[in-house]
Amino acid sequence: MPSPTIELLLNLQDLDTRGHGVEAQLKAVPREIAAVEQRIAAERAAIDTAKGELRELEAKKKLLETDIGAAEEQLGRYKTQQLGVKKNDEYQALGHEIDGVQRQIDELEVRELETMYAIDEARKRFAAAEATLNQNISGHEARIQMYRDREVTLAAELKAALADAAGARSPVPEGALEAYDRAASRGMPAVVAIRGGKCGGCHLKVSSEVESAARGKSVDTEFVLCDQCGKMVYWDS
Repeated sequence: MPSPTIELLLNLQDLDTRGHGVEAQLKAVPREIAAVEQRIAAERAAIDTAKGELRELEAKKKLLETDIGAAEEQLGRYKTQQLGVKKNDEYQALGHEIDGVQRQIDELEVRELETMYAIDEARKRFAAAEATLNQNISGHEARIQMYRDREVTLAAELKAALADAAGARSPVPEGALEAYDRAASRGMPAVVAIRGGKCGGCHLKVSSEVESAARGKSVDTEFVLCDQCGKMVYWDS
């Protein structure tokens, strides 16, 4: 059965463990918020990419319109020139130029129609993606607010846990408290049971001297250390 000192230390250890757990959760909150903010940035980047695709297509359409307009002006000039020539070879040469420009216009108009169709499809995709992505962003922002609220709650819990742990240290004898702090600095738990002759910390068999001492200690200023790992031990079974 644990001595009074060990019982005090086990209570302190429970409180310290609770405080460490809350502290770990509190430290994780900024990382969780940063991860969600990265997802928001990715969602916004996806929207920007969709916008960029649509803008490129619209710019392509404007360029095609400019090219068609220039070609139509050239076609008009050739036709005007053709009306003024009297030589057959010059008339035929201009006819070839007119045919070439007309083919160019036809090709440009086909490309324009294809681009207009692509713009319509891109607008549909963008509208659908924007609605979904904005909904996702709204969800992410709500999650961030949840984390911020949790951060406030955890900070209050940590403050209370530290206060409880500080209060639990007062009745512990100084020597035992120093041994506990040394063991805790190497990793929790600092106080473990001996079961089946083995330390609950390192799981190695303790010496007969340590086992005997742990079985017989009842004075509340005394404690026993594992001769393998240095943790504070008490006899359990």
